[in-house]
Amino acid sequence: MIAELRKKYNEAFTTQRYQQMLDWIAEQYDHRAPFPIAETPVFVPKALKSKLIQACEDITDVIVRPDFKELSESAVLAGQRMPSETPHTTFLQMDFGICTDENGELTPQLIEVQGFPSLYFFQHLLANAYRKFFDIPSDLDHLFNGFNETSYIEKLRNIIIGDANPENVILLEIEPEKQTTAIDFYACRKMIGVPFVCVSDLKREGNQIFYHNEAGKKIKVERIFNRVIFDELIKRDDLKREFYFTQEADVEWIGHPHWFFRISKHTLPLLDSPYVPKSYFLNELDIYPEDLHNYVLKPLYSFAGTGVIININKHDLDAISDRENYILQRKVSYAPVVETPNEPAKCEIRMLMLWERGAPRPIIVNNLARLSKGQMVGVRYNKGKDWVGGSVGFYPA
Repeated sequence: MIAELRKKYNEAFTTQRYQQMLDWIAEQYDHRAPFPIAETPVFVPKALKSKLIQACEDITDVIVRPDFKELSESAVLAGQRMPSETPHTTFLQMDFGICTDENGELTPQLIEVQGFPSLYFFQHLLANAYRKFFDIPSDLDHLFNGFNETSYIEKLRNIIIGDANPENVILLEIEPEKQTTAIDFYACRKMIGVPFVCVSDLKREGNQIFYHNEAGKKIKVERIFNRVIFDELIKRDDLKREFYFTQEADVEWIGHPHWFFRISKHTLPLLDSPYVPKSYFLNELDIYPEDLHNYVLKPLYSFAGTGVIININKHDLDAISDRENYILQRKVSYAPVVETPNEPAKCEIRMLMLWERGAPRPIIVNNLARLSKGQMVGVRYNKGKDWVGGSVGFYPA
């Protein structure tokens, strides 16, 4: 989006160097990510960076409200209430589609907000990969708030591990090696020494939880860095396990599961900002918006865009029985803002935030970008296209 840098990058780009970058990333942990990695990073201009930061602050103002837990109580699914909820989330992400306003200026529009960890480790690796193989100006950075290579990893280590022994801290997932985002788990293990464990491998002795390390030794779990997506866990009734999230356990959650529900699509109707499209709980609408074609229907409890209906009509909405589980959100028109060798790509930027225990507010630390040439952002909408997929934004100071 910074025109001069975009032109220079595109002219210098070679497929050979891009393939070398992909191979280098795969070599770091002997694992090749199954999702597409874009040929380019995103060069974000200072004005758009300022708007992204302000958008995050506007949304954070709602999440830090003293009554936010009360406002989000209905988001904690019945029968899925879990013990030891933390006072606030640890991880916070905000996804923005990059659009243009009535004056043709770039502006972010919120797509979704999540109280759940994202690719905090892989995104740092990816940024370093672009720097290694392409000419990224030294005065641009993917990190925020003064973080550098050392302090960023140290901050993650302090939040996830704290004063515990790393072997007593686990990254918890469902069959982690099979997950699309497994490369982030390998990066986490390498960067801060936290092993990843399948939920079915945890053993219970009273309220204490254990796992067996690679040497077969039984290790007590003190902290859980939770990466389990509940949509998937609910469907996996084939998993034999002793550990259930709803039971009391002598563990500390780093990213308590309740925040997956509290800070989600359920939060969108509570927000009021020029960077947030209007959203409504479907069950609270007596009259549909007249311009219904400008809205999209989203299920409250889904992940990675599943269940979203783009083109809706009154009959579709009338047919929904569990209306309390859906929101109606005004569509976001992504602008084709990233020039590529053929057609320009649309861009979505995810701001990665951390909220230390006891701190008044979360802070932005990193970012993720996704490029698309399809109707929506996502792998299934971009098959057969190039210069699309996961990326990272570089920002001026």
